[in-house]
Amino acid sequence: MKKLLFSLAVAGMFVFFACGPSEADKAEQARLDSIRIADSLALEQAKADSIAQIEKAKADSIAAQAVADSIEAAKKGGKKGK
Repeated sequence: MKKLLFSLAVAGMFVFFACGPSEADKAEQARLDSIRIADSLALEQAKADSIAQIEKAKADSIAAQAVADSIEAAKKGGKKGK
């Protein structure tokens, strides 16, 4: 009798674990995966935006320095002529 009960208990455990996750668990996992992917895409977009802002700031800085250099060169050139 003990062997029969033990065999039934083991078979019951196999049946229980073989069923797998429920539809609700699968839906929840799919929702969490979607959130993770959306967060990843948002992070990548934020990185791209930051890089674009840095590149624009560098270009603006270079342009401002070029203008300042031109003004300085014009001032130095103007003094020589006078």
